[in-house]
Amino acid sequence: MERIEGAAVSRCSASPYLLPLTLHYRQNGAQKSWDFMKTHDSVTILLFNSSRRSLVLVKQFRPGEVGGGEAGGLTFSPLGSWGQRADLGGGSERNSPGRGVWPERVTWSRPPQAVYAGEVECLFPGSLAAAELDGPRALPAALPGSAGVTYELCAGLLDQPGLSPEEVACKEAWEECGYRLAPSDLRRVASYKSGVGLTSSSQTMFYAEVTDAQQGGPGGGLAEEGELIEVVHLPLDGARAFADDPDVPKTLGVIFGISWFFSCVAPGLGPQ
Repeated sequence: MERIEGAAVSRCSASPYLLPLTLHYRQNGAQKSWDFMKTHDSVTILLFNSSRRSLVLVKQFRPGEVGGGEAGGLTFSPLGSWGQRADLGGGSERNSPGRGVWPERVTWSRPPQAVYAGEVECLFPGSLAAAELDGPRALPAALPGSAGVTYELCAGLLDQPGLSPEEVACKEAWEECGYRLAPSDLRRVASYKSGVGLTSSSQTMFYAEVTDAQQGGPGGGLAEEGELIEVVHLPLDGARAFADDPDVPKTLGVIFGISWFFSCVAPGLGPQ
């Protein structure tokens, strides 16, 4: 997942996933315009494995969100060493005993609104200027692939005609996490606008309880679609700390999903 080579950036001339548009309008007599992306609606699934008493997340490389970080602020810690980190380009080690142990994480000197390409741009300003050129421009080989890894909920686009949101959610739970679900297994949590100000899409979150017996496959996504996903089981006793830690790059869906779970599901769970 973290072996990234030959990275280059170019203008997006055509995509089945997004379409850049500009809306021109008049508001209270003032002429205005707004740039946005037309994208597909999507679903996301919060899975609770009752056999392990853990929430099921996915971890994957996200190449191109735009956001912040500063040279010397990017740090990594290996699996099982939650309280220690080795800095890349400066900084100091820290040790915070008493905190949970998580899979490999990335910490940032500024909040992780974005990942790999954005971090390269911050370290090497102008690296993304290839969008104004005719051909791809290679990015500096500055960061390991782990700089672009985020923790997310299982999710998928509503881009398959004939499939309901529930059917897409079940399909993604199988492909990404290896759990077999039926639409009747799902509980609708909420529907909301995703990427307000940038996109025109909506997302629906579902919840499902699963067991080890329902995990009939390895997950990991579809190789033919270029997916490379790692399934992560997050123990309940450390989930709140995980959600609250600003150093762990995660989506808002993860934070909201964990908060909703402890508010609406956890009170009804029996003792371990």
